[in-house]
Amino acid sequence: MSRPDVRVRRTRVLLRAALVELIEDRGFDRITVGELTSRAMISRAAFYRNYRDKYELVEQIFDEAMAEMIDGHDGETRSPGQRWADFLRHIDSYHRLYGALLGKKGSPWFADRMRKALATMSTAHLPGRTADDLVPSVISAVFVQSIVWWLEHDRPIPADQMAEQSSRLIRGVLEAVHEA
Repeated sequence: MSRPDVRVRRTRVLLRAALVELIEDRGFDRITVGELTSRAMISRAAFYRNYRDKYELVEQIFDEAMAEMIDGHDGETRSPGQRWADFLRHIDSYHRLYGALLGKKGSPWFADRMRKALATMSTAHLPGRTADDLVPSVISAVFVQSIVWWLEHDRPIPADQMAEQSSRLIRGVLEAVHEA
C-alpha cells in the first residue's frame, strides 16, 4: 500500500492535534467539524476529502492501530501478548488523544467502539466463543479499563509492563471460566 502524499499526511497530523486540543477544552460531543478545521488551519473541503465526519476521523486512527495490532508487518509472527504490548505502545504514542477520548470529556461512543473491537479480536483466541458472549465482553472491558487507568495515572509504567499486568488479569478471567 502506498503512503499518502505529504499534504494528506500534514492534514491528518493537524487534524489529530486539533482533535486532542478540542476534546480537552470542550469534550468530544461538543466539537464541530468547523471548529476542527479552524483549529487545524485547514479548509473544510480538505477535511471532507479525507473524512465523512469527526467520528470517521477517530475511527481511522483507531482502525489503523487495530490493524497494526492484528496484522503486524509483512507476515511477522507475534504472540497475543506481543501484539497487546505493541498496541499499548501505540496508545502511549497517542496518549493525549486516547486520554481525551476515554477521559471524562471523552466519548462513550468511542469507549464502546474500542470495547467491541477488542471483544471481536479476543474471540480469535477463545475457541467456541463469539464477540457477543460474556467472556470476550469482560476481557475487552478489562483491556479498556486497563488503558483508562494507565492514562489517568499518566502512564506510570512502560507499555510492556502494563501489557503484562493486564494480561495477567485476563488470564485470571480465563482460568475462572475454565473452572466454571
